[in-house]
Amino acid sequence: MNIYTTPGAVTITCHKRNALYLEQEIKDLGFDQTETFVTGVRLKATVNECIRLNLNLRCASQVLYSLQSFDAGNADDVYNNIHQYPWEEILPDDGYFSITSNVSNESINNSMYANLRVKDAIIDRMREKTGKRPSTGAALTGAVIHLFWKDEHAEIFIDTSGDSLARHGYRTISGPAQMLESLAAATIYASRWDRVSPFVNVMCGSGTVAIEAAMIATNRRPGLFRTNYGFMHLRGYNIQVYQQEDARLEEQIKEVPGLRIIATDHSTKAIESARKNAVAAGVGKLIEFAVCDFTATKVPPGVPGVFYVNPEYDERSNEIMVLEETYSRIGDFMKQKCGGYFGYVFTGNLELAKKIGLKAKRRIEFYSSTIDCRLLEYELYSGTRTEPKVTEAPLTTA
Repeated sequence: MNIYTTPGAVTITCHKRNALYLEQEIKDLGFDQTETFVTGVRLKATVNECIRLNLNLRCASQVLYSLQSFDAGNADDVYNNIHQYPWEEILPDDGYFSITSNVSNESINNSMYANLRVKDAIIDRMREKTGKRPSTGAALTGAVIHLFWKDEHAEIFIDTSGDSLARHGYRTISGPAQMLESLAAATIYASRWDRVSPFVNVMCGSGTVAIEAAMIATNRRPGLFRTNYGFMHLRGYNIQVYQQEDARLEEQIKEVPGLRIIATDHSTKAIESARKNAVAAGVGKLIEFAVCDFTATKVPPGVPGVFYVNPEYDERSNEIMVLEETYSRIGDFMKQKCGGYFGYVFTGNLELAKKIGLKAKRRIEFYSSTIDCRLLEYELYSGTRTEPKVTEAPLTTA
């Protein structure tokens, strides 16, 4: 079986509560999903089609191509079933591969043991059929094999992504408590931003939200910043297919005349980092950076737009009174300076959010790592209570 041209069951994973936005991305790329679940989407695709998915998706984590499903009550069952699979047709004799897993079986108290049994089964099979032993290790730089094992059901996949797609690869400088790129993109998709009107991001930190907004508006894809994927390290890989998809990424970038993305932070160091990250992402000239307290941010007047802030929300900082004041000031700023805009506050602390003093029109659920978060949407009226001209933008990423 040629996995590059044979359609198979593909599972595309994402962080919890991102699946709705991942599903829309997949549809916009021309694929029909067969199922959407809490942490991902399933569909039928070839590995060549997985190349396109890997290069284009913003909200995904891994693109997994299923090779085999089987019943397994213990680790020996896993070994025996995987040993029977023709790995010599999938992996190069002198290649390198890694094992990852998601295991929930009462016979296993350490997923590393399951990984070891998978590795042993593959190596033993390769030795028997080719007389050679591929190299293995923890680094996800070569072929990656993924085991999903829950109760008695097991499934083995080729992880066509390798390292996680959730990190988009342009961020050269990190900051404290920064938002994961895939989460930032999902929250922008969840907003009512039309990708033409102003996007104002205060407390921007290392610039992730503003950069993702610029990338979405101009149709710049994460594949522009990455050159290594799991699919590149399998038998049958045709570099021309990848090169064609890679070239398409450049061709689909578009100009947006008059686009204004404004990012401010009180920290000079944060803005310096954000500028460098924006340049690395190819959007350095599209974002207007400034060092200032957020209340001094110049919000373009007279036009509908989006105001976005991701304030600190960790009470362990022992600065709860300061944070309460910050949230109150955010509410005042939105009321006084953002008339006609939609305001968005991303927070993992709804008690602090009460200090904003405005009623949220929507409370959109997300997770940041293990923290239950909300993207709070506020409809900010200008003058008389008339409907803002911002229309709800579709989730399309084209």
